[in-house]
Formats: sequence, structure tokens, C-alpha cells
Amino acid sequence: MNAFSRRGACPALSVPMQTGDGLLVRLNPVAGGPSSGGPTSGGPTSGGLSPKLLIGLAESALRHGNGIMEVTARGSLQIRGLTMDSATRLAAEVDALDIAVRTGVPVETGPLAGIDPQEIADPRPLAERIRASIDEAGLAARLGPKVSVVVDGCGQLTMDSVTADVRLAAVRVDAGVRWRVSVAGDGWNGRPLVTADEGSACDITVAALRMVAEKGREAHARDLTERQLVSLAGWLCSTSLREAPPSVLPDISPSRGEITLPPMVSPISGVVKEKPASKLPISPPEGEMSGRTEGGASRKPIGLFPLAGDTFALGIALPYGSMPADKIIALAQTALALNATEIRLAPGRALLFLGQPPAANPSLQDTATALGFVTAPTDPRTRIAACPGTPACASGRIATREIAETIAAENADILDFTLHISGCAKGCAHPGPTALAIVGGENGAGLVVNATAKALPAGYRPGYDAARGIGRVAAMIRSARYQGETAAACLTRLGPAGIAEAYRQAQTEKRK
Repeated sequence: MNAFSRRGACPALSVPMQTGDGLLVRLNPVAGGPSSGGPTSGGPTSGGLSPKLLIGLAESALRHGNGIMEVTARGSLQIRGLTMDSATRLAAEVDALDIAVRTGVPVETGPLAGIDPQEIADPRPLAERIRASIDEAGLAARLGPKVSVVVDGCGQLTMDSVTADVRLAAVRVDAGVRWRVSVAGDGWNGRPLVTADEGSACDITVAALRMVAEKGREAHARDLTERQLVSLAGWLCSTSLREAPPSVLPDISPSRGEITLPPMVSPISGVVKEKPASKLPISPPEGEMSGRTEGGASRKPIGLFPLAGDTFALGIALPYGSMPADKIIALAQTALALNATEIRLAPGRALLFLGQPPAANPSLQDTATALGFVTAPTDPRTRIAACPGTPACASGRIATREIAETIAAENADILDFTLHISGCAKGCAHPGPTALAIVGGENGAGLVVNATAKALPAGYRPGYDAARGIGRVAAMIRSARYQGETAAACLTRLGPAGIAEAYRQAQTEKRK
């Protein structure tokens, strides 16, 4: 299987991935580089481009792709609709623009890393230390393309919704700042290991990645055994890693990553009592816009975020993570005219505009609203995950974006859960389960309840009439839910059979 057909691989700029609308490439610009114009102190942050560079990149997308650009749930930039020849030309133009792109094992920090006054700690130095240690250990070639690390300074925009094999989150303790290390999950369901200083946190991250690498390139931290997880934490607590030479790091070859410890009570023995973490969601195996969005609540990257010196970052999201390149160009041109100096990609499918004077933010928001971007965190479109669908994607069976726009306009009051609208059963826009999903197929638009797009639909209706079916479900929620009950809780109480009947009923009424 080659790079153009293998799903589940990361479609990097040099290794495009075949999708229903041609080849797709993904790139992660690095803020603070020589071309970005952004801040440079403390090390680079993922996601930064000057307005001029974003305009140049969008113009390349228009020339060589189908004109659709995306920001993923993890904060990566994607360009769609390429051919083998045009992908090569696009890569050459990115090189000519001198855009610095992150390579190697992703070690991700938040979009405001290092410039957020509300951060517990600047995560960039630790992230750079981990990157250097991964390179020194030669792990990049041994780990799969979706293995990742998150280092979260825990400011206004946390990385809680981003899954990672190893997660390090800053916490305040009496002695200063420490890093809480967990594995295999997002900010809510990751498996806790230890809380450690910066040096030890880096060492245990590399040790965990070595264990993963020993299991093969298809492995993730979720595949580590109970014994390995306990040994990681116990080994750290029984060894002074900061003062130890590199040889102290475990030789994992004889025991497939398990570290032999003297008899002791592990510091996580009271926490880790379930089965191994293999069932935790991490790096979904398919989908160009992978990223977990269910779970807890964290602030959306939309609106104003105060920075130092009475300045602000302005967050503007792409509806469903996607926008025509010409509209991105128009927004970036307005930002340039208003003296914005940098545009960062943010997890949650958004752009953060930096450097413009505070008085310019309302004008930039107005332009974005007029162009169709999401400028308010309460916008119902933020609760809908929709892939390009037909006609943009050849694999799509339904017009996902048209359906999404109709539902958002007519049923905003009940969207307190994530609604997934997928052109086909691959579920690219949201690989995980959702309360409701509309899935295109041979029989029309199927309704899936509390599952992924791959599940068997509970009912069908014609694709062109799917929004009306959801409208009938919304009407049932309004009439059935108790005072103070969320729509999501009401759906659970009503059950799949009742929901599917309401979805199908709209078609029956239409025939009468």
C-alpha cells in the first residue's frame, strides 16, 4: 500500500493522502520563525503565519487544489483536491515562501503558548527539550505517524480536547510549577502517571515513547500494559533521573519495555486498577480532521483573549473546519490592512489573529462574519462536525454542509451536543461517537444514535430531506424534555428507537 492510498497515515506536505476529492496534504507551520513575524522568545509554537504568508499559501491552494482549505481539530492546516503533480508544485511553492513546517514526532503546545499571561507555565522550553530528547534517542523513525505528545501550559486555551500518547500539563504546587504526566487520552480521560519537575517529566515522556516504539509502528500508549504503566511511575519515583546519565533510561529490548523494579508500592497503584488502557481513544485511525471533541468542556478558541500590554488575540473559526481559499485570502487581507502581524492555527478549527490594535478587532470580526466565518462561541455551527460531502468529495453521498447550515439555522436551541454529519461511513470529520450522526449511504441519509458513523443506522430518509428529519427530532426534544434537562440527556432518556421513529416520521408526514 503506497502513501497515496494508505488511510491512517498523516498526510504531510511531502506525503499526500488519497481522499474522495483527490489528494490531501497537511502542514503545521511553526510560529516565531524567520518568516512569521511572530514572537521568538522561549522557542517556537505551532501554527504561526504572517498574513502575507497565509495569503500566499491560500493562493497556492487555489492554483493547485480544489480551493478548499481546512483547519483541523488539532490545529493543523489542510489543502484538498490535489493531484500528484499539483501536490509537488504546491510543496515547491511552500518552500519558496520559506514557511517553517514542523516535522518529526508532534510535540504540541497551545496556540497562545508563551504569550498568555494566564498560563501556569510557558510550555515551550519543555516541549523543545522533549523534541531534542526524542531526536537524540532516535525514536522518530520507530514511532507511528500519529504518535504525539502534548505539553499544556494550562492558560486560557487549554489542550484538553486534543488526544495524545503522552500529555504533560502544568500545575501549581507549593514549591513552584510541576508537570502532571498522563498517557493515552485527552485532558479528561488520560491515564495519570506522576507529577514531576521539568527534567523528570521529559525523561518519563521519552521512556514511555520508547515502550511504545518497542511494540511497533502501529502502537500507541494505549497499548502499554498495566505493568508497564506502573513501572514507569515507580521507576521515576525510585530513580533520580535528572542526575543520572542517559544509560539509566530503560533498556527495553529484553522485556518489551517493561522495567524491573524492586518490590515497592507504586505511587499509582491506587489509581491504575482497571484493565490496560488499550480501549482509550487516541489518534483515531482514520479521518483528515481527526481530534476528539466529546468529553469535558474547555473554552473555544473564538472571541477575544487578553494578552500582555492591553493587547488581545482574536479567535475566528472556520465553520465545520473548512472554508474556500478565496475567503481566507479576503480575511487575511483585512487583517493585514488592520496591522495584524501573525495568524496562528488553533485546535478547535480556528485562526488566532495577533498584533492588531484593540480598536481593529470589531472591524476584523465584522469582516469575518460577512464572509461566513464563526465569530461567536455560541454559534450553533460549533456543535456540528461536517465533512465536505457532495459535491466536493467523490466519496460523499449527501450534501453535508447544506444539511448542516439548515439544521444550525432552524434548531440552534437544542444543539447542546455534537451532531455529526458525514458524507459516507468513514466518518472523517468526527471519528469518535456522537449523540446523533447523519450518514450518507446507498439508502439515503441514515441516522446513527450514540455511535460512530460506521455503525448501522437506526433509520433512513432521502438525503435531501435529512435536515427535516432532524427538525422532527428537535421538535420531540422540545416537547419531551424536563425543565432544566439538556437536549443530550433528553435524547438518552428517549432512546434510539424513539429517536429513529421521529426521524423517519417526517418523511411519512410529507407523503400524506
